[in-house]
Amino acid sequence: MPNSKIVAIGAGSDVFGLNTIGTLFKYPSLQGCTLTLVDRDEPSLIAMHQLAERVNREWGAGWKVERETHTQNALEGADFVICSIAASPREALWKKDFEIPLQFGVRQPYAENSGPGGFAQAARNIPMIMEIAGWMEKTCPKAMFINFTNPMLRICDAVNRHTDLQVVGLCHQIAAGYAMVGKALYRELGIDVPPAFTGTHSSPAINPSRAQVSRAARKKVAIQAAGTNHFTWMLELTDKETGKDLFPLFEQRWQEIDPAFEPLTRKIFEDFGLFPIPGDEHLCEYLPWMSDPVTRPWEKYDLSLYEWDLRAALREEGHAKIRQLADGEGTLDDLQSEDSEGAAEVIAAAVSGKDIEWDAVNVPNKGYISNLPENAIVEVPAKLGKKIRPKPVDDLPVGVAELCHREIITSQLAVDAAVEGDRKLALVCLLLDPVVRDLEVGEKILDEYLKEFKDYLPQFA
Repeated sequence: MPNSKIVAIGAGSDVFGLNTIGTLFKYPSLQGCTLTLVDRDEPSLIAMHQLAERVNREWGAGWKVERETHTQNALEGADFVICSIAASPREALWKKDFEIPLQFGVRQPYAENSGPGGFAQAARNIPMIMEIAGWMEKTCPKAMFINFTNPMLRICDAVNRHTDLQVVGLCHQIAAGYAMVGKALYRELGIDVPPAFTGTHSSPAINPSRAQVSRAARKKVAIQAAGTNHFTWMLELTDKETGKDLFPLFEQRWQEIDPAFEPLTRKIFEDFGLFPIPGDEHLCEYLPWMSDPVTRPWEKYDLSLYEWDLRAALREEGHAKIRQLADGEGTLDDLQSEDSEGAAEVIAAAVSGKDIEWDAVNVPNKGYISNLPENAIVEVPAKLGKKIRPKPVDDLPVGVAELCHREIITSQLAVDAAVEGDRKLALVCLLLDPVVRDLEVGEKILDEYLKEFKDYLPQFA
């Protein structure tokens, strides 16, 4: 597929837009392709388009760059559609997702991908995603839908089960696993671990040091992990150069780390015998023991909430930086060091036909994890090429598989409720979630969500 057309929806984002440009334009095999940037926020879109033109010119990338505020107009002839959108204002809505159940005594661990908050985010985002998918089925039905929007499992499941499109979800969370391996094996791998790397929490205070350790570890070791998004488990750990099994050494060194580092990950590893990859921040969302108001496990395991207000402020700073770069101020050095989220690799492999090994793709289960439901969205390693070839892995241990299975079932109920506007399905989804422990409270949370977010949930009107 030389001269392919890639449509990036949500490209005005200070994170997604920059990553798309900074990674796609590095691939010589993609010279001659067209990148259409799409965003409803026209000022942000114009700035990103100007920056993309600058990068294209200064790097000699050889792309054609377009912009469009109307998604439907951009899709004609698309070969790949990358989507990273969310109902706005993202941080304020997410904070409400957490605060509403709290009114009824339900404290969620994180409120993004699972629990009542996972339902609310999915219910708001799915209608927008399905609208895009519907346009794709009419104008570019053979295009690959590459998703970055959370909740990843639920968005990919909606596209997979309610359209005929090919969908793949890409997520960088396995990087937390590499960072933890790097911290444990820093002596053997020759890795410098900065003092600021105190955990995997997605905080600006930690992110740079965590990314440094993760990148260094990735050069030395390979992790094979599988499960569901933000809830994957390490099945193998090998030395990239020698092929040696490093898991026994990792297990030994992990016990030597300060117990205050990722205490929930440590406890789950101890109890279930399998190492969870995502780190405490996301792991806590999928476990049924993290919201007890009596034992207050969020205190015991030092589980931090997302820094909503800080992130909203930093988003504004990010857009200001983009405008400066678009005006020709400053260098493009930071873009050169962007860690890929995977879209560039998926597209480059498909266009060139050259295989690329990739750690994690979210795809419909076709026997890749045989003790999880067929056609459910699972996260597994894959070989990228003309086609994405997910790699089958061993069965997950029974206890781990059951935890993943619970998340799959509640996610599918949330998806069907959001697609069909079915209040009963939505209620069953909330009542099956272990965060909700009272029938009447589950209904009160749902009613308050539907009231608070009615402008975002027309399907439930």
